[in-house]
Amino acid sequence: MIDPHAPVSPGAPPWTEPARLPVEPGTGRFLVLACVFVCAACGLVYELELVAFASYLIGDSVTQASVVLSVMVFAMGIGSLAAKRLRWHAAVGFGAIETLLALVGGCSAMSLYAVFAWTGGWGGIWADGPRCLLVGFSLAIGLLVGAEVPLLMELIQRIRRQDAGGAVADLFAADYVGALVGGLAFPFVLLPFLGQLTGALLTGSVNVVAGSALVLGLFRRDLTRRARWTLLAAGLAVLGVLASAAALAGDFERAAQRAVYGPDVRVAAQTDVQEVVLAGGTDGKPLDLFLDGRLRVGGRDERRYHEALVHPALSGPHRRVLILGGGDGLAAREVLRHRGVARVDVVELDAGLVRLARRDPGLSALNTHAYDDPRVHVTTADALSWLRRAPAGRYDVVLADLPDPGITASTKLYSEEFYGLTRRVLTPGGRLAVHAGPVTTRPRVFWTVAATLRAAGFSTTPYRVPGHDSGFATGPDRSAGSSGSPPDWGFLLAAPGPRAPLPRLAPSGPRPRTLTERDLRTDVAAARITRLPGLPPSTLAHPRY
Repeated sequence: MIDPHAPVSPGAPPWTEPARLPVEPGTGRFLVLACVFVCAACGLVYELELVAFASYLIGDSVTQASVVLSVMVFAMGIGSLAAKRLRWHAAVGFGAIETLLALVGGCSAMSLYAVFAWTGGWGGIWADGPRCLLVGFSLAIGLLVGAEVPLLMELIQRIRRQDAGGAVADLFAADYVGALVGGLAFPFVLLPFLGQLTGALLTGSVNVVAGSALVLGLFRRDLTRRARWTLLAAGLAVLGVLASAAALAGDFERAAQRAVYGPDVRVAAQTDVQEVVLAGGTDGKPLDLFLDGRLRVGGRDERRYHEALVHPALSGPHRRVLILGGGDGLAAREVLRHRGVARVDVVELDAGLVRLARRDPGLSALNTHAYDDPRVHVTTADALSWLRRAPAGRYDVVLADLPDPGITASTKLYSEEFYGLTRRVLTPGGRLAVHAGPVTTRPRVFWTVAATLRAAGFSTTPYRVPGHDSGFATGPDRSAGSSGSPPDWGFLLAAPGPRAPLPRLAPSGPRPRTLTERDLRTDVAAARITRLPGLPPSTLAHPRY
């Protein structure tokens, strides 16, 4: 017996009769548009997941975001063209695409994390393996997302024929609103409450349920019995895979974190701002602090970094000190070693990091409980915004203990405007110390920061401090050890006006709680600080980030 509602053969003309629906046509159109809304939200979450993981695990957020977005948009165009062949099988085609999209998109975050964690250090031919996988997922998800729109257009026209412009307007309105909801749900709901892995898996589950419910519930009469059972079985299988992965996500993430950050991971938390990982810090093990996958504090030589940042700037007047960043409390620890410090203001964006610095036994011991000192006052705010409201001429010293200048998200904190505002809050004889990235591996970045300081009205003295003797670079520069050059940290000591300040630092070795003037007058070479020559002529005078 011939099924009168079975799909027509390939090459036949499009549907000419309205679909036989179990609901009224108006309700059917609403359900299709609701599915468009859900699928658009899921598609944008997949996209943001790929961008976030690429930024955390691979670095250089602008490059990775550009790769993901451009590849996905290109693939969406190809997917839309390819979907033209499925128009006469729109219902079964849409169901199959949503099932496959849910599996690929839902598992993308876990797959990327696994490849990066366990194969990222292989080198050789697989050195760019994580990047290739990122492009592969972007391409696959883009193809599937692009194929949705032509099929949904055909399904909505199957309910009730209308002019093409009106149908496109309805479809795109639901699509764009769904993308807005997905874009807001990722940073404000999924990421803080579920995490990246579980959030992606939940998104895939919602995707497959929405797509299967629309096809099997509303357009089931357009499918053969075999197609209905095949789609149902495939949807249940994908849900089973996603649910199993979600149940194992906690153990998987802990194992991956140990593979990426070492076996001594104690704390892995997603704050409102970033992912914070603490490794070691107990039982005599050095503490390493990672922020968004970047090593911010290396326990083996963090004192060398923080001494070089703090003590040269505090060799002059230092009654009031401002620390921009430095939520780990380690810069504040060095400031409090100086006599005559009356007040230390710390402006840190991440309140979660400050809580860890107060309460975590390893980190609080490393910063010698600096936040318990009544002279230390913490403000949770963006440094640039805070400086715009700060009173002028208030501070003798400003310490910019900020993310590496090579990280795109932090470039505003190395801008001429930022340094101009910093100059405004300094006293006439005040000093500013800036960490400006590694000199040997990223000299152009370092000298660009120096040129920006000069454009803001500062005179600068550049200097560098070598990293750990083992050659493994630690501190805030994630890529400092990526070349054969010796790892180091580059700093700039700046003062308003034409006279460049001279850096001085206390020597390495036993460290008293409070420094004396004799300590501060110790020769620069004892601390392994090396002054650098002036700005290269090729450096731009007025750089723009």
